[in-house]
Amino acid sequence: MRMFVEKNLFFALIILFSGVISAQKTGKDFTTIFEKSKGTETATYQETITFYKELAVAYPEISILEMGETDSGFPLHLVVFNASKEFDFNNIHGSKKITILINNAIHPGESDGVDASMMLLRDIVQDKNKIKKLENIVIAVIPIYNIGGALNRNSHSRANQNGPKEYGFRGNAQNFDLNRDFIKADTKNAKAFAEIFHLVKPNVFIDNHVSNGADYQYGITHLFTQNNNLGNDLGAFIENEMRPNIEASLLKKDIIITPYVNVWGTTPEAGFSQFFDSPRYSTGYTTLFNTLGMMVETHMLKPYKERVEQTYSLLESVIDFTIEKGNEIKELRQNAVTKILAKKTYPISFELDKNNYSILQFKGYEGSYIDSKVTNGKRLFYDRTKPYTKPVKYFNNYIPSKEIKIPKAYILKQGWQKVLERLKDNHIEYAVFKNDTAITAEEQHIKDYKTSTKPFEGHFIHSKTEVSSITKKVLFQKGDIYIPTHQNGLRYIVETLEAEATDSFFNWNFFDTVLEQKEHFSSYVFEDIAEKLLMKNPTLKDSLNQKMNTDKDFAGSPEAQLDFIYKNSPYYEDAHLKLPIYKVF
Repeated sequence: MRMFVEKNLFFALIILFSGVISAQKTGKDFTTIFEKSKGTETATYQETITFYKELAVAYPEISILEMGETDSGFPLHLVVFNASKEFDFNNIHGSKKITILINNAIHPGESDGVDASMMLLRDIVQDKNKIKKLENIVIAVIPIYNIGGALNRNSHSRANQNGPKEYGFRGNAQNFDLNRDFIKADTKNAKAFAEIFHLVKPNVFIDNHVSNGADYQYGITHLFTQNNNLGNDLGAFIENEMRPNIEASLLKKDIIITPYVNVWGTTPEAGFSQFFDSPRYSTGYTTLFNTLGMMVETHMLKPYKERVEQTYSLLESVIDFTIEKGNEIKELRQNAVTKILAKKTYPISFELDKNNYSILQFKGYEGSYIDSKVTNGKRLFYDRTKPYTKPVKYFNNYIPSKEIKIPKAYILKQGWQKVLERLKDNHIEYAVFKNDTAITAEEQHIKDYKTSTKPFEGHFIHSKTEVSSITKKVLFQKGDIYIPTHQNGLRYIVETLEAEATDSFFNWNFFDTVLEQKEHFSSYVFEDIAEKLLMKNPTLKDSLNQKMNTDKDFAGSPEAQLDFIYKNSPYYEDAHLKLPIYKVF
């Protein structure tokens, strides 16, 4: 037995020593494709994963994990840097470490973050001073999120973009735009992302993008989580501390940055609003768990080399800010749910505050409409020989348009497996009724809603939803799901289960079967029943007459009149328009 232990100890020392030799003396060239091409090319999916695997072999501060399958059939990877070489996140969360999660290539044509992240992690592990500086920071990177899109490489699908030479396609293997999928989670990618997110529990989240809606002098813009949406102390922190600190940091590096220019088909001089990132988007989703989020939006008309280098610089600035403010960020996040519950109400939809704005000293180019050389109309033309700096209104405040009283719990009727799966994937705590149980609860019915006439990401989504409710004693069955709100996933629960919320499960069609009436009547049979109902119920008869007197169309439709009687009778099905979600106060 002793010989066995000593032998294993001997081999363990050899492996450890070999790792040190590997890291220090292999001489592996970690120059990226981006650098070798002098800033004109981006790495393929295979090149990116191979780079990180070799980096992890050479440097013990790096680990690469497989984190679930994607729609492409390839696994999603997570690359983790930790100066202390600890990669068990249970231990990491029990330490002083601050976690940052960086997501790349959600739109693979927007590959700037892919190359910037590769160079960033390499430069960190090859510099002892940087490793020391980051001793309390854990950086987790998703190298390429949309693998299916990354494998679909081409040179033409980004018609407005200035490099790289080849890049991936926006749609994933199922042709979903993954940055519209975080709440509905139609893809395996979104399921794997949830697994990563709840493993890492990031204090700060960064999603790297490229965009263009107008032309201007900036090579990079930022899209922080909308501060009113994030709310409370976290919202104030991101607007008053994080944003100005990072802007100032980049300015010291001679990089000018501005909020994302939310302008399409016109010029920015008239002002623009902050993009509102609802939970379908990455930073809207991370907000549901009180993570400070931002999207990086480089300007696609700028050279690829410049865009990648500025993305790299911004990532450094965010990391530096997190080092400085990490403990404060952790404390704000720890107290967030308690502060939300203390308010007792929660905003589930917002509208732009047009009376409250900031002034940006915006650096743009003069724009005008000139004759098109292609069509017989006019075209928008930005004259880069005429740069300007002008004061521009930036509407970065939203006000709640609908608030709800936070219930003690929601109850989901059993049978709605797709909803329950998503609750599980997002670590929502719940209990299952072991016996039939009567509880006083708020029963909800869909009162009104609008449905899009065109498909959007595989759905005909609802909007302008209205709900009516009644409080009553309800007998819940063994197997129904009790979901308390006093938990870390409070926001996720409210914004998915409140039907009137912007990206609720109802609005994403998860409960569409309740909108269908299953039982109907034959007029020739129901006529006799209706006559008896009206004779026995003078109140119903009065309601019918009143509606006929006030509604001309109704008065001219015997079918509508008979349907009115039916829907106000015991024969009308209880399930029609009734949500399988109850609220307990």
